[in-house]
Amino acid sequence: MNTDIRLSDIQEAAERIKGIAHRTPVFTSRMFDALAGAQVFFKCENFQRGGAFKIRGAANFVYSIPKDELGRGVVSFSSGNHAQAVAIAAASVGIPATIVMPHDAPKAKLAATRGYGAKVVLYDRTKDDREAIGRKISEETGATVVPPFDHPWTIAGQGTAALELLTEVPDLDALVVCIGGGGLISGCSIAAKALRPQIRIFGVEPEDGNDTYLSFRSGSRVHIPTPATIADGLRSQMPGAITFPIVQKNVEDIVLVNDAEIRETMKFLLTRMKIVVEPSGAVPATALFHHKLPAGLGKVGAIVSGGNVDLELLQTIGN
Repeated sequence: MNTDIRLSDIQEAAERIKGIAHRTPVFTSRMFDALAGAQVFFKCENFQRGGAFKIRGAANFVYSIPKDELGRGVVSFSSGNHAQAVAIAAASVGIPATIVMPHDAPKAKLAATRGYGAKVVLYDRTKDDREAIGRKISEETGATVVPPFDHPWTIAGQGTAALELLTEVPDLDALVVCIGGGGLISGCSIAAKALRPQIRIFGVEPEDGNDTYLSFRSGSRVHIPTPATIADGLRSQMPGAITFPIVQKNVEDIVLVNDAEIRETMKFLLTRMKIVVEPSGAVPATALFHHKLPAGLGKVGAIVSGGNVDLELLQTIGN
Protein backbone atom coordinates (compact mmCIF):
# COMPACT_ATOMS: atom_id res chain seq x y z
CA MET A 1 0.00 0.00 0.00
CA ASN A 2 1.36 3.41 -0.98
CA THR A 3 0.91 5.61 2.09
CA ASP A 4 2.54 8.72 0.59
CA ILE A 5 -0.52 10.98 0.34
CA ARG A 6 -0.08 14.20 -1.63
CA LEU A 7 -2.15 17.27 -2.44
CA SER A 8 -2.85 15.76 -5.86
CA ASP A 9 -4.48 12.74 -4.18
CA ILE A 10 -6.77 15.07 -2.23
CA GLN A 11 -7.59 17.09 -5.34
CA GLU A 12 -8.44 13.87 -7.20
CA ALA A 13 -10.60 12.79 -4.27
CA ALA A 14 -12.45 16.12 -4.41
CA GLU A 15 -13.26 15.51 -8.06
CA ARG A 16 -14.25 11.90 -7.36
CA ILE A 17 -16.74 12.72 -4.61
CA LYS A 18 -18.19 15.99 -5.86
CA GLY A 19 -21.45 14.31 -6.86
CA ILE A 20 -22.16 12.95 -3.37
CA ALA A 21 -20.43 15.26 -0.87
CA HIS A 22 -21.71 18.79 -0.24
CA ARG A 23 -19.46 21.82 -0.37
CA THR A 24 -20.21 22.93 3.17
CA PRO A 25 -20.52 26.56 4.32
CA VAL A 26 -18.01 28.58 6.32
CA PHE A 27 -19.54 30.48 9.25
CA THR A 28 -18.16 33.28 11.40
CA SER A 29 -19.28 34.89 14.66
CA ARG A 30 -18.06 38.25 15.93
CA MET A 31 -19.06 37.32 19.48
CA PHE A 32 -17.13 34.04 19.32
CA ASP A 33 -14.11 35.90 17.93
CA ALA A 34 -14.23 38.39 20.79
CA LEU A 35 -14.39 35.62 23.38
CA ALA A 36 -11.74 33.45 21.69
CA GLY A 37 -9.32 36.26 20.85
CA ALA A 38 -9.02 35.17 17.23
CA GLN A 39 -10.83 35.53 13.93
CA VAL A 40 -12.38 32.09 13.49
CA PHE A 41 -13.75 30.54 10.31
CA PHE A 42 -15.90 27.49 11.02
CA LYS A 43 -15.94 24.85 8.25
CA CYS A 44 -19.40 23.48 8.99
CA GLU A 45 -19.34 19.77 8.23
CA ASN A 46 -22.44 19.45 10.41
CA PHE A 47 -24.24 20.47 7.20
CA GLN A 48 -22.54 17.68 5.27
CA ARG A 49 -24.32 14.71 3.72
CA GLY A 50 -24.98 12.30 6.58
CA GLY A 51 -24.36 15.08 9.09
CA ALA A 52 -20.55 14.78 9.27
CA PHE A 53 -17.31 15.00 7.30
CA LYS A 54 -17.07 11.22 7.06
CA ILE A 55 -18.82 10.98 3.68
CA ARG A 56 -15.71 12.51 2.15
CA GLY A 57 -13.41 9.64 3.09
CA ALA A 58 -16.01 6.89 2.81
CA ALA A 59 -17.12 7.91 -0.67
CA ASN A 60 -13.56 8.34 -1.92
CA PHE A 61 -12.78 4.85 -0.63
CA VAL A 62 -15.87 3.16 -2.05
CA TYR A 63 -15.46 4.89 -5.41
CA SER A 64 -11.82 3.74 -5.52
CA ILE A 65 -12.58 0.02 -5.06
CA PRO A 66 -11.87 -1.94 -8.28
CA LYS A 67 -15.07 -2.72 -10.16
CA ASP A 68 -14.50 -6.47 -10.05
CA GLU A 69 -14.48 -6.32 -6.22
CA LEU A 70 -17.17 -3.71 -5.68
CA GLY A 71 -20.15 -6.02 -6.14
CA ARG A 72 -19.23 -8.06 -3.07
CA GLY A 73 -20.10 -5.09 -0.91
CA VAL A 74 -18.34 -3.35 1.95
CA VAL A 75 -17.97 -3.78 5.69
CA SER A 76 -16.80 -1.24 8.23
CA PHE A 77 -16.77 -0.39 11.94
CA SER A 78 -17.80 2.89 13.51
CA SER A 79 -19.56 4.54 16.43
CA GLY A 80 -21.82 6.32 13.99
CA ASN A 81 -20.67 8.98 11.55
CA HIS A 82 -18.42 6.76 9.44
CA ALA A 83 -21.15 4.11 9.62
CA GLN A 84 -23.68 6.45 8.04
CA ALA A 85 -21.18 7.63 5.46
CA VAL A 86 -20.30 4.11 4.32
CA ALA A 87 -24.00 3.23 4.14
CA ILE A 88 -24.71 6.30 1.97
CA ALA A 89 -21.72 5.66 -0.31
CA ALA A 90 -22.60 1.98 -0.71
CA ALA A 91 -26.21 2.78 -1.52
CA SER A 92 -25.10 5.27 -4.16
CA VAL A 93 -23.46 2.45 -6.14
CA GLY A 94 -26.03 -0.21 -5.26
CA ILE A 95 -23.89 -2.52 -3.12
CA PRO A 96 -24.57 -4.04 0.32
CA ALA A 97 -22.97 -2.57 3.43
CA THR A 98 -22.48 -4.14 6.86
CA ILE A 99 -21.45 -1.90 9.74
CA VAL A 100 -20.07 -3.07 13.09
CA MET A 101 -21.29 -0.55 15.70
CA PRO A 102 -21.03 -0.38 19.51
CA HIS A 103 -24.26 -1.14 21.34
CA ASP A 104 -23.97 2.21 23.16
CA ALA A 105 -23.65 4.28 19.97
CA PRO A 106 -25.99 7.29 19.87
CA LYS A 107 -29.51 6.17 18.98
CA ALA A 108 -29.76 8.73 16.21
CA LYS A 109 -26.63 7.36 14.53
CA LEU A 110 -27.81 3.74 14.81
CA ALA A 111 -31.21 4.63 13.35
CA ALA A 112 -29.71 6.69 10.54
CA THR A 113 -27.25 3.95 9.56
CA ARG A 114 -30.07 1.42 9.30
CA GLY A 115 -32.18 4.01 7.51
CA TYR A 116 -29.57 4.35 4.80
CA GLY A 117 -29.90 0.63 4.12
CA ALA A 118 -26.91 -0.88 5.93
CA LYS A 119 -26.98 -4.02 8.05
CA VAL A 120 -25.81 -3.22 11.59
CA VAL A 121 -23.90 -5.74 13.74
CA LEU A 122 -23.65 -4.62 17.38
CA TYR A 123 -20.69 -5.22 19.68
CA ASP A 124 -19.54 -4.33 23.19
CA ARG A 125 -16.74 -1.76 22.90
CA THR A 126 -15.42 -2.68 26.38
CA LYS A 127 -14.96 -6.37 25.51
CA ASP A 128 -14.98 -6.96 21.76
CA ASP A 129 -12.52 -6.16 18.97
CA ARG A 130 -14.52 -4.37 16.28
CA GLU A 131 -11.79 -4.72 13.68
CA ALA A 132 -11.63 -8.48 14.23
CA ILE A 133 -15.40 -8.69 13.79
CA GLY A 134 -15.16 -6.68 10.60
CA ARG A 135 -12.34 -8.84 9.22
CA LYS A 136 -14.34 -12.00 9.92
CA ILE A 137 -17.35 -10.64 8.04
CA SER A 138 -15.05 -9.68 5.17
CA GLU A 139 -13.57 -13.19 5.05
CA GLU A 140 -17.01 -14.78 5.06
CA THR A 141 -18.63 -12.51 2.48
CA GLY A 142 -15.77 -11.18 0.37
CA ALA A 143 -16.79 -7.62 1.26
CA THR A 144 -14.10 -4.94 1.20
CA VAL A 145 -13.19 -3.46 4.60
CA VAL A 146 -13.56 0.34 4.59
CA PRO A 147 -11.36 1.65 7.45
CA PRO A 148 -12.70 4.73 9.26
CA PHE A 149 -9.36 6.53 9.25
CA ASP A 150 -6.20 4.49 8.68
CA HIS A 151 -6.06 4.20 4.90
CA PRO A 152 -4.75 6.56 2.18
CA TRP A 153 -8.08 6.64 0.33
CA THR A 154 -9.94 7.60 3.51
CA ILE A 155 -7.34 10.19 4.50
CA ALA A 156 -7.33 11.79 1.05
CA GLY A 157 -11.10 12.09 1.10
CA GLN A 158 -11.11 13.73 4.53
CA GLY A 159 -8.50 16.21 3.37
CA THR A 160 -11.00 17.71 0.93
CA ALA A 161 -12.57 19.60 3.87
CA ALA A 162 -9.40 21.68 4.31
CA LEU A 163 -8.97 21.95 0.55
CA GLU A 164 -12.36 23.66 0.35
CA LEU A 165 -11.72 25.83 3.41
CA LEU A 166 -8.34 27.08 2.16
CA THR A 167 -9.84 27.77 -1.24
CA GLU A 168 -12.44 30.01 0.40
CA VAL A 169 -10.15 31.52 3.07
CA PRO A 170 -6.63 31.18 1.63
CA ASP A 171 -4.81 33.34 4.20
CA LEU A 172 -5.50 31.31 7.34
CA ASP A 173 -2.78 31.51 9.97
CA ALA A 174 -3.84 28.33 11.78
CA LEU A 175 -6.08 25.30 11.46
CA VAL A 176 -7.69 23.49 14.41
CA VAL A 177 -9.01 19.94 14.00
CA CYS A 178 -10.38 17.30 16.36
CA ILE A 179 -8.59 13.96 16.58
CA GLY A 180 -10.16 10.52 16.86
CA GLY A 181 -8.15 8.03 14.83
CA GLY A 182 -6.46 10.85 12.98
CA GLY A 183 -7.89 10.59 9.47
CA LEU A 184 -9.40 14.08 9.40
CA ILE A 185 -6.41 15.93 10.79
CA SER A 186 -4.02 13.90 8.62
CA GLY A 187 -5.81 14.69 5.38
CA CYS A 188 -6.50 18.29 6.34
CA SER A 189 -2.91 18.89 7.43
CA ILE A 190 -1.54 17.55 4.14
CA ALA A 191 -3.83 19.82 2.14
CA ALA A 192 -3.23 22.85 4.36
CA LYS A 193 0.55 22.54 4.44
CA ALA A 194 0.70 22.07 0.67
CA LEU A 195 -1.46 25.13 0.01
CA ARG A 196 -0.02 27.32 2.79
CA PRO A 197 3.29 25.94 4.15
CA GLN A 198 3.50 28.44 7.02
CA ILE A 199 0.09 27.51 8.48
CA ARG A 200 0.09 26.32 12.10
CA ILE A 201 -1.94 23.17 12.77
CA PHE A 202 -3.32 22.11 16.13
CA GLY A 203 -5.14 18.96 17.13
CA VAL A 204 -7.67 18.71 19.94
CA GLU A 205 -8.77 15.68 21.94
CA PRO A 206 -11.07 15.14 24.93
CA GLU A 207 -9.20 14.60 28.20
CA ASP A 208 -10.55 11.07 28.52
CA GLY A 209 -9.67 10.19 24.92
CA ASN A 210 -6.09 11.39 24.88
CA ASP A 211 -4.36 8.58 22.99
CA THR A 212 -2.87 10.86 20.32
CA TYR A 213 -1.92 13.49 22.91
CA LEU A 214 0.06 10.86 24.83
CA SER A 215 1.48 9.36 21.64
CA PHE A 216 2.54 12.76 20.34
CA ARG A 217 4.49 13.47 23.52
CA SER A 218 6.05 10.02 23.80
CA GLY A 219 7.00 9.76 20.14
CA SER A 220 5.28 6.42 19.60
CA ARG A 221 1.71 5.17 19.48
CA VAL A 222 0.10 4.74 22.90
CA HIS A 223 -2.92 2.53 23.60
CA ILE A 224 -5.43 3.71 26.22
CA PRO A 225 -8.50 2.08 27.83
CA THR A 226 -11.88 2.65 26.21
CA PRO A 227 -12.65 6.37 26.73
CA ALA A 228 -15.87 7.45 28.42
CA THR A 229 -15.96 10.98 27.02
CA ILE A 230 -19.12 12.71 25.82
CA ALA A 231 -17.36 13.06 22.46
CA ASP A 232 -18.40 9.62 21.20
CA GLY A 233 -16.73 10.09 17.81
CA LEU A 234 -13.34 10.56 19.47
CA ARG A 235 -13.17 7.37 21.51
CA SER A 236 -10.30 5.82 19.60
CA GLN A 237 -7.87 3.93 21.80
CA MET A 238 -4.77 4.37 19.66
CA PRO A 239 -3.85 6.57 16.68
CA GLY A 240 -3.48 4.90 13.31
CA ALA A 241 -0.26 3.46 11.98
CA ILE A 242 -0.60 5.63 8.87
CA THR A 243 -2.16 8.71 10.45
CA PHE A 244 0.19 9.11 13.41
CA PRO A 245 3.40 9.80 11.41
CA ILE A 246 1.47 12.43 9.43
CA VAL A 247 0.36 14.06 12.68
CA GLN A 248 3.94 14.00 13.96
CA LYS A 249 5.15 15.70 10.77
CA ASN A 250 2.47 18.37 10.32
CA VAL A 251 0.89 19.16 13.69
CA GLU A 252 2.47 21.74 16.01
CA ASP A 253 0.71 20.62 19.18
CA ILE A 254 -2.24 18.70 20.58
CA VAL A 255 -4.35 20.11 23.41
CA LEU A 256 -7.05 18.63 25.63
CA VAL A 257 -10.54 19.80 26.57
CA ASN A 258 -12.90 18.32 29.15
CA ASP A 259 -16.54 17.32 28.82
CA ALA A 260 -17.85 20.31 30.79
CA GLU A 261 -16.00 22.66 28.43
CA ILE A 262 -17.38 20.82 25.41
CA ARG A 263 -20.94 21.16 26.75
CA GLU A 264 -20.48 24.88 27.34
CA THR A 265 -19.17 25.40 23.82
CA MET A 266 -22.01 23.37 22.30
CA LYS A 267 -24.44 25.62 24.16
CA PHE A 268 -22.79 28.75 22.72
CA LEU A 269 -22.82 27.34 19.18
CA LEU A 270 -26.50 26.44 19.52
CA THR A 271 -27.81 29.55 21.25
CA ARG A 272 -25.61 32.24 19.69
CA MET A 273 -24.65 30.84 16.28
CA LYS A 274 -27.83 28.76 15.85
CA ILE A 275 -26.00 25.63 14.74
CA VAL A 276 -26.38 22.13 16.15
CA VAL A 277 -22.98 20.56 16.71
CA GLU A 278 -22.25 17.16 18.24
CA PRO A 279 -19.67 16.93 21.05
CA SER A 280 -16.88 15.67 18.77
CA GLY A 281 -17.60 18.45 16.29
CA ALA A 282 -17.43 21.09 19.01
CA VAL A 283 -13.98 20.05 20.25
CA PRO A 284 -11.92 22.45 18.05
CA ALA A 285 -14.22 25.35 18.95
CA THR A 286 -13.89 24.34 22.60
CA ALA A 287 -10.12 24.67 22.48
CA LEU A 288 -10.48 28.20 21.10
CA PHE A 289 -13.37 29.18 23.37
CA HIS A 290 -11.47 28.09 26.48
CA HIS A 291 -8.09 29.48 25.41
CA LYS A 292 -6.22 26.17 25.21
CA LEU A 293 -4.21 27.33 22.18
CA PRO A 294 -1.42 29.92 21.86
CA ALA A 295 -2.50 33.56 21.90
CA GLY A 296 -2.31 35.73 18.80
CA LEU A 297 -3.13 33.08 16.20
CA GLY A 298 -4.86 35.59 13.93
CA LYS A 299 -7.13 33.99 11.33
CA VAL A 300 -8.04 30.46 12.38
CA GLY A 301 -9.92 27.73 10.57
CA ALA A 302 -11.86 25.30 12.77
CA ILE A 303 -13.32 22.12 11.33
CA VAL A 304 -16.79 21.49 12.79
CA SER A 305 -16.71 17.78 12.09
CA GLY A 306 -20.37 16.87 12.58
CA GLY A 307 -23.80 17.58 13.98
CA ASN A 308 -25.25 14.15 14.77
CA VAL A 309 -26.26 14.50 18.41
CA ASP A 310 -29.03 12.70 20.30
CA LEU A 311 -31.88 14.95 21.42
CA GLU A 312 -31.54 13.57 24.93
CA LEU A 313 -27.96 14.81 25.12
CA LEU A 314 -28.80 18.12 23.49
CA GLN A 315 -31.40 18.75 26.19
CA THR A 316 -28.73 18.44 28.90
CA ILE A 317 -26.13 20.92 27.61
CA GLY A 318 -27.70 23.89 29.37
CA ASN A 319 -27.74 22.18 32.76
